[in-house]
Amino acid sequence: MHYQTGSSWGVSYLAAARSVVVVNSGGGGDPLERIERLASGNAVVIFSISSCCMCHAIKRLFCGMGVNPTVYELDQDPRGKEMEKSLKRLIVGSTSSSSSLSGVPVVFIGGKLVGDMDRVMASHITGTLVPLLKAAGALWL
Repeated sequence: MHYQTGSSWGVSYLAAARSVVVVNSGGGGDPLERIERLASGNAVVIFSISSCCMCHAIKRLFCGMGVNPTVYELDQDPRGKEMEKSLKRLIVGSTSSSSSLSGVPVVFIGGKLVGDMDRVMASHITGTLVPLLKAAGALWL
């Protein structure tokens, strides 16, 4: 799993037997543009909050499937609150109901919005998640 944190920008390091990549997620600009840029940078991107149990569950789901997602922990980003609000607007705008109260986790696969925890789990249960992951190059089986 690749993690983005706000503490040591631009440094890559290996910790606790998992790959941790620290990236500079950019300076100013519109939060939606920033989200789009970050989401399109990797096959699977999760916007998360480090203390969120649903975020942890979604990360475990992908790792259990053999997928190595890039994770952006919004609570460790100076502009994370702005991004979280923008993500919530994206989720509410893409569904008929607002099932995610906090706005996270939000998953992008192949640069396209999949959705929140409910949407990802529904895709997994119905069997549509694996084809998305294969098409994005995140899963080879």
